[in-house]
Amino acid sequence: MFKHHQINDEAGLKQVPQGQAAILGLQHLLTMYSGDVITALIIGTFLRLSAGQMTLLISTDIFMCGVATLLQLKRTFITGIGLPVVLGCGVQYITPLETIGKSFGLSVMYGSIIVAGLFVFLISGLFSKIRKFFPPVVTGSLITIIGFSIVPTAVQDWGGGSSNAASFGSPKDLIIGFITMMIIVLINVFAHGFLRCISILIGMIAGTGIAAVEGMVSLSAIAKANWFRIPRPFFIAMPHFQWSSSLTIILVAITAMIESTGVFFALGDIVGRPIHSKDLGRGYRSEGLAAILGGIFNTFPYSTFSENVGVVQLSGIKTRRPIYYAAGFLLVLGFLPKIAALFLIIPKCVLGGAMVPMFGVIGVQGIRVLQKVDFSKDNNDLLIVAVSIGLGLGVTTYPQFFQFLPQSLQIILDNGIVVTSIVAVVLNLMLNYIPEKLNKKKVTIKD
Repeated sequence: MFKHHQINDEAGLKQVPQGQAAILGLQHLLTMYSGDVITALIIGTFLRLSAGQMTLLISTDIFMCGVATLLQLKRTFITGIGLPVVLGCGVQYITPLETIGKSFGLSVMYGSIIVAGLFVFLISGLFSKIRKFFPPVVTGSLITIIGFSIVPTAVQDWGGGSSNAASFGSPKDLIIGFITMMIIVLINVFAHGFLRCISILIGMIAGTGIAAVEGMVSLSAIAKANWFRIPRPFFIAMPHFQWSSSLTIILVAITAMIESTGVFFALGDIVGRPIHSKDLGRGYRSEGLAAILGGIFNTFPYSTFSENVGVVQLSGIKTRRPIYYAAGFLLVLGFLPKIAALFLIIPKCVLGGAMVPMFGVIGVQGIRVLQKVDFSKDNNDLLIVAVSIGLGLGVTTYPQFFQFLPQSLQIILDNGIVVTSIVAVVLNLMLNYIPEKLNKKKVTIKD
């Protein structure tokens, strides 16, 4: 349904005009901005930070998102996957960070983030060797679950944000979210060129405008924010280190690495670039370095945002230039809290209406990868896909499924994307990889 013109990699950098690239970068920014700011709000509120600390936390977090994104965009011999990715703090970190901050204090929380980042940086080369365990049957399953497992989050936002609220699913929320989604769909069906590329941006602006007419937009966040501030290290607390807290965040970081692996493969498939072990190693190192900086600047660990895949697929612009603009905007907004607060006025129902087609497209991208698999030869690949995606969706729906397991295992297995990845890799080893190796050995012995 979503047609697009394809602009790839370095050639695309020259084909996309600067003005259009800036607007496309704003589209990426709007897609991830609310989710990342909400992470800061949730953790900061839970840990009872003062109003001044909350303002500093949010603006510094925005600034660090820009830094982390730049680390991934620019390829060096050590860091940077060089794909159109945007980085932010993943939701899987929220509960562990809250628990550590409440039990041991903010200093230990930031120390654990630094240790986890260092761990990711050092283990990246070894972890990148898993590439051979990710054939299309595994990557297709992983990309599919990345898209479909976050659709419920979009639907929850569409309904108003909190499913426990008495107003959840109010007619206003449902109608405005639906209008936002239909604007995006109709632009993709009937528009052409650059207008089609910025369909998400247009839909979100139009939806916010309609919500404002209905009195659903509050400007209080803008009024309370400061005009200017410079991000600085250790503005809340100096880091201290405690082994169990560090181990907990390391386990969460491993799940983030697995999720990032799926995103890297998804984007590689979209832009038509094979992802090799060295690429993965640079990508992991960037995320490790970003987490270390997050701890130093008293913010969060940073990893690749899954939502970004849908934006790239829908826009059809597959060059990194718009992401450089998005990163630049994030850096500037980190210095200007009052301007940054402008993006907080977008209602939840508008975000949800825009995200449903985006997240669905990610899932469809996974299905397209699975089309490369020959399901006719035997049932092995069919079972790998069915069991891994089935379990991933099940855990996403009922995360309490593993509530009686040790806490360290729950941290890993509460994530449906991680469950799908582990199950798909293990089943592929059992049903395809190991039998194939054994057959080759038998043939060699006979010869």
